[in-house]
Amino acid sequence: MATSNAKANGADTSGHPMTDKLQSTLHESLDTIAEKAASAEQSLRESASESAENLAERRKLMKQKWLGSSVRNYAVENPVAAAGITFAAGMLVATLLKRGK
Repeated sequence: MATSNAKANGADTSGHPMTDKLQSTLHESLDTIAEKAASAEQSLRESASESAENLAERRKLMKQKWLGSSVRNYAVENPVAAAGITFAAGMLVATLLKRGK
């Protein structure tokens, strides 16, 4: 009766060589795929972490450069003149782009 229960539950242990070999090969393949996926995931996580650190460092450096920039200082000290220069530059670029068509 134990054999019929095992067959009914899908756990046939009668020892078919081809089935056993196929099952073993499939388990090995899945284990290999799982190991490679775990390795790839770890590599991606490390790469993302390094990229995030690199971007944070670059952002910090750019902020320091901007805070010490003479352009920023001029714009803070002369906001109306800076707005006028920006407007004039925008008009010049727009005119040049219209002529290029």
